[in-house]
Amino acid sequence: MALRPAFYVSNGIVSKKNVEFEWAGGFALSQKQKNVARMHEMLPGLCLEVSTKSLTLLGKRLSAFNLSIDGISLENAFQSSKVFLHGGPYLDLLKVSPRDAKRDERLRTSGPLVKFQYRGVDWPLEPVSVFYDFLYYQACRGCLSSDDLKELQKYKYFTDIEFNPAKSINTQAKAICLVKLYYRRFGELPDISREDFIDFHRVLVSC
Repeated sequence: MALRPAFYVSNGIVSKKNVEFEWAGGFALSQKQKNVARMHEMLPGLCLEVSTKSLTLLGKRLSAFNLSIDGISLENAFQSSKVFLHGGPYLDLLKVSPRDAKRDERLRTSGPLVKFQYRGVDWPLEPVSVFYDFLYYQACRGCLSSDDLKELQKYKYFTDIEFNPAKSINTQAKAICLVKLYYRRFGELPDISREDFIDFHRVLVSC
């Protein structure tokens, strides 16, 4: 059995629901998608898997490996912004593949993460996931059409089958839920300053 979170908007807040389901082992895409289907069967509403393992084109497009910011992969932008006690930011990670950026050995051997630095601006580690969610939001502002954003509103739950909260902090499933919430509130995705995004995040994200 496996326990994974699904994210949704409730009473104007991003929340999560833990889902227990029978896990299909293996690394094949078919096995990953089987797990997606099993998880979604346990949820009472329309679900969107947000990853390269998604069964829908929109879900695949919303993967951090496929979204970009000013022509740079969101994954590269995130990994290259990490500042550790003994190194970083490693800006050369902007020039490799997203998977290579995520797997770079320096991200695990430079000591504890102390902050993020993006375009010369520092971002804190708290609230949890705020910097990742900001990058994701900015990528969606540049990549998603109004039709895409309207389509998001029909989904109740968002999942990321590769996300294990016991091992990771950030997930595109929570980030897209915040995008959905902003669009619902404003009818668009407005340009939000660093300070306002952090303040909003403290209020709008409960998980």
